[in-house]
Amino acid sequence: MTISKSLWRTALGAALTLASLAASAQAIVVASTTSTEQSGLFAYLLPEFKKASGIDVKVVALGTGQAIDMGRRGDADVLFVHDQVAEEKVVAEGFAVKRLPVMYNDFVLIGPAADPAKTKGNDIVEALKKLASGNAAFISRGDKSGTHAAELRFWNMAQLADKKGAGYKECGCGMGPALNIASSSGAYLLADRGTWLNFKNRGDLAVLVEGDKRLFNQYGVMLVNPAKHAHVKVAEGQKFIDWLVTAPGQGVIAGYKIGGESVFFPNAGK
Repeated sequence: MTISKSLWRTALGAALTLASLAASAQAIVVASTTSTEQSGLFAYLLPEFKKASGIDVKVVALGTGQAIDMGRRGDADVLFVHDQVAEEKVVAEGFAVKRLPVMYNDFVLIGPAADPAKTKGNDIVEALKKLASGNAAFISRGDKSGTHAAELRFWNMAQLADKKGAGYKECGCGMGPALNIASSSGAYLLADRGTWLNFKNRGDLAVLVEGDKRLFNQYGVMLVNPAKHAHVKVAEGQKFIDWLVTAPGQGVIAGYKIGGESVFFPNAGK
């Protein structure tokens, strides 16, 4: 019996559709921060997870606040972010399952190497006081990201929430663009160390404040709650989470370095 060309094309189309559906079943969406992407971590981490599991991960990199909102809407399977207060809140609201710590690094104050505001040291609060009193140029992400949330906490600690100085500007942008603005304008800004290490357009910028324990920056991971959104890929999402917080994923995180310097430090279960 001869199969007509039209029937053959139909059969082939159906086979390709089924193959596509099977492949998509082995893929998850992870809403994460710009820092995990712009630091280069995901480019290093995800191929290792794919080799271990066969699961593809599509990352949507946003500020932490926007990433968490994706989870609330059910537009992601997993959240991988860095604002513990916001993370615990979304779990308490029932939109995500248990938060697990994954890794940490730190925030740093970046600014012109000449440091005209004399901020250099290991006290972020005192540095911000000097920036405000001198009306120094400061670029805030202003995007409800984890970095932005941390920055606002530090301004509050300095009792300067409404008195940041005439040089304070919000860009409403990710970490990379904020660093580019600071580089071109000689401004100060708060950055996560991972993105800073991977940033190539430094110009005259340098790390000025580091080592303050308040600059600790922890990342957490959560499964979006399938009780709220039944389409969440629970099995695949949980495999990713389990891999991240156990020896295989923790080892990959520890192995990621830029110029010989560790970018993130694993701390699952701590």
